[in-house]
Amino acid sequence: MIEIVTEVDLFHPPARTWRALTERALLAKWFADSSPESDRWVLATAALPGYDTDTEVETVELRAPHRLVVRCREADRATRLACDLAPTAHGTRLSVREVLEEGDWDADARAEQHEQAVTGRLPAILDWLAFQNVDLRRAEGGLTAELPVVRLLGEERRHSRRRPVLLAAGAVTLLAAAGAAAALWATGDNPSAPAALPPSAPLVVPSESAPAVRPTTARPTPSASRRSASPSSSPSATPSRTPSRTPSTVVTAPLSATYETVNDRLFGYRGEVVLRNPGPAPRPEWTVTVTLHSGATVSSVNGAEAAQDGSVVTFTGAALPGGESVTIRFDVRDPDPSHNAPAGCATDNTPCTPA
Repeated sequence: MIEIVTEVDLFHPPARTWRALTERALLAKWFADSSPESDRWVLATAALPGYDTDTEVETVELRAPHRLVVRCREADRATRLACDLAPTAHGTRLSVREVLEEGDWDADARAEQHEQAVTGRLPAILDWLAFQNVDLRRAEGGLTAELPVVRLLGEERRHSRRRPVLLAAGAVTLLAAAGAAAALWATGDNPSAPAALPPSAPLVVPSESAPAVRPTTARPTPSASRRSASPSSSPSATPSRTPSRTPSTVVTAPLSATYETVNDRLFGYRGEVVLRNPGPAPRPEWTVTVTLHSGATVSSVNGAEAAQDGSVVTFTGAALPGGESVTIRFDVRDPDPSHNAPAGCATDNTPCTPA
């Protein structure tokens, strides 16, 4: 029997440690994301060291916040993992024990993965959760200004009897007992998108080809009396008006944009917006607005000029020819690790769509 045991002392109480191990949004930041599949959960572990594929997880034993036992399967490999949390004078002692039951593995690579997750990224999440409870320098206005206090993740569900639990394989492989994917966008009250042009409407309205008409002047006939001073009862010819020239009008099609989070980090992410001009006419000016969550900032922008005002970031750039697109990439630092995308994204008052 091959087993790997990792034990670490954490300066945080068991309840807080249990949250970091079992809540999906937090676990995805320091270990791996997950998705439900029938009566099990699938963890995205294929890219992690010590794993060959994604991992299917089922619960064997669950006693919050002290003990969690799960069975994990990666292709032809099966393991049994137990997480035990014991209170100490300064916090929690976490013990992770994984036993190989079927197949084979690289024990050294798996042990290294245990070490990195449990002693590195997990404490970072715990420190962030602790900071939300204690604002050490509120009176001085120092640390608070850089790391604003936000509401605890899942605080509104604190009194609910049913609490989502996630289980993972590896460092702390945990299975979520309940949960649903959150909507990617929260765009708020965005103005409605411009109405689409009717199929028969031309994009260019021609007017230069209309020929100019010479005005017609009324002339007296030879039989007209010179002594007639009063106007004739018969209507006289009226000069026709010369039609004025109307400049050509170019109707531009509305721009469209898609958004994708291309890299998710512990306290932030890297976003990508692809802006497209579907019409034939170029757009000399364009704007993309991205609304961040409270306290988030943008940096390392490629593909556009950026200006941030509060939580709203405005991207602008050079003329966009018809039928072409431009890609905007930017880094976001967000003090809330549960955020992995902006609160909103739009162009031409039209919300961005997921890529």
